[in-house]
Amino acid sequence: MAEPMTRTFVSTMIAGVLLLAAASSEAAPPRRQVLLLQSFDRGNLTLDSFTANFRVDLDRLTGSAVNIVQVVVRPAGFAPAPESAIVDYIRSAFADGTKPDLIVSVAGPAAAFVRTHRQRLFPQTPLLLAAVDQRNLRGAPLGRNETAVTIDNDFPRLVDDILQLLPGTRQLFMVLGSGQTGRFWHQELERELARFRDRLTFVWSEDLSLPDILRRCANLPPDAAILYLTFGIDAQGGAYADERVFAELHAAANVPLFAGMSPMLGRGIVGGPLMSIEDLSRKTAGVAGQLLKGASPRSVRPAPQTPGDRIFDARELEKWSIADSRLPPNSVVMFRPPTLWQEHRGLILLAAGALAIQSVLIAGLFYERRGRRRAETASRRSLSLAADVSRRTTMSALSSSITHELGQPLTSITSNAHALQLMVTANRETSDKMREILSDIRRQGARAAEIIHRHRAMLRSRPLDRQPIELHTVIDESLALLAHDLRAQQVEATVHPPSRVCVIDGDQVLLQQVFVNLVMNAMDAMAETPSARRRVTIASEASATQVVISVRDSGSGLPAHMIDNLFTPFATTKPHGLGIGLTIARTIVDAHGGTLDAHNNPDGGATFTVTLRCVDTPRVFAARRLTG
Repeated sequence: MAEPMTRTFVSTMIAGVLLLAAASSEAAPPRRQVLLLQSFDRGNLTLDSFTANFRVDLDRLTGSAVNIVQVVVRPAGFAPAPESAIVDYIRSAFADGTKPDLIVSVAGPAAAFVRTHRQRLFPQTPLLLAAVDQRNLRGAPLGRNETAVTIDNDFPRLVDDILQLLPGTRQLFMVLGSGQTGRFWHQELERELARFRDRLTFVWSEDLSLPDILRRCANLPPDAAILYLTFGIDAQGGAYADERVFAELHAAANVPLFAGMSPMLGRGIVGGPLMSIEDLSRKTAGVAGQLLKGASPRSVRPAPQTPGDRIFDARELEKWSIADSRLPPNSVVMFRPPTLWQEHRGLILLAAGALAIQSVLIAGLFYERRGRRRAETASRRSLSLAADVSRRTTMSALSSSITHELGQPLTSITSNAHALQLMVTANRETSDKMREILSDIRRQGARAAEIIHRHRAMLRSRPLDRQPIELHTVIDESLALLAHDLRAQQVEATVHPPSRVCVIDGDQVLLQQVFVNLVMNAMDAMAETPSARRRVTIASEASATQVVISVRDSGSGLPAHMIDNLFTPFATTKPHGLGIGLTIARTIVDAHGGTLDAHNNPDGGATFTVTLRCVDTPRVFAARRLTG
């Protein structure tokens, strides 16, 4: 009982699988069959490119893979087989009772073959003659079940362009294969190029072997050019691929090489009006797709395809020194080396941006530097004006000392002159006495002149003028200006010079102003100090690089609330002070690259400290001796 049931179950499963297979086979659309008849076997650049592109374009347009059966009807390099044998071979490919949905022939020989044997090669199947020159259909109009995608090779236009690029051309070497194809194109082109006979000599190669062709191309006259048409086999029956022929021609040729098909661009030809095989294969695939969808061949008759844009190889133009100015209008130049901008656009933009930013920064720095220089100039001008005002104020305060200082030598001069006059009147003068009186007058006059010179220097308005000066000369001159006031206010001034000569690079008058101001402030600070304790001590400590000068008084010291604002403009402890003396003093010291500070002494009074840079003393004094 179990065995019959098992047998029944298996039978049911097999039947189900067969039904599913039948259903799936009915659901899947049948694969289209295309018989592709190729004129030549592989090696023809133009037809190989066309066939490869046609297969891809047809699959893309139909939306599914198309089964293409390709047969070469005229193999190169072999004894021609009887065409009936090739027909039998093609029919044997469809011996299972199927037949192609479309027949496509490629180029002239295949078109002639299929039309000759049309009755035996599926006469009911639509026939598409592809990549066939219109010359091959002359005298043989298309039948009811036939259509064609033809090409119109405009060789006269190509020759016109050669003459435009190379106006001195007098000979054109025509490279084409031997056999029936070579003879056909020789006859056709002799007729089409007849209008150039008065200008050009045409030399044909169908009777030459490939080595002979290469030798001829290597020794052509300079007014010649080469026009490549097709090849296949040479006069000795040798079969050669276009790629090899092109490579050897380009290596051997001593004149420019031209051709009319787009696959040959980039392999050594200069260029010209090229037949676009890509466009041709795309157009052919479009017609084939319509026929496979059921369109009548008679209803699909596209216009012949003509040469497209003039396209040139930049490398060949440069090799043969053909200027771009000779190119026809609207020409396209390929393989031109990229410019620096094209190759490194991003880097150039980045560098340009960096340079722009850098330029802006530099301009900003220049602007800032200019503004700083203006500010420094204005600051120095303000310093000069403020220092001048401060000096004049100081000298105004010292007017009584000026009068007293000048009064002494002038009184002495007057007394000596009066005494000399009395002696002369009384006739009691002696030569020694007169010499003594005149010497005293001369000495007192020099002293008065020195006093006037010192005060005039302090009153003169002048910019900062740095010169190498000995520091204690400045201090001595400053104390000489204040000598009368020091005596009048019973202030003892003590100077402790450094152990070594100290030369600084500075303005003597401005530095005198600093020390005059500091000593006058010290005297003012000791106004309430008993006269016995009124002392100003000026001490200097010098090293190889700097000198520190301290001005110490024994007065009441600096008020606590003024220490932090001591050098602020208009800050003063004096009832009638302007509050700019110390500000000017610090500004002058800053302009000399030094510092000015102040502090109270533990035992009373205050100390102001000036720090200045020293210069190379031997070098400075040697320079003084050379220029003095």
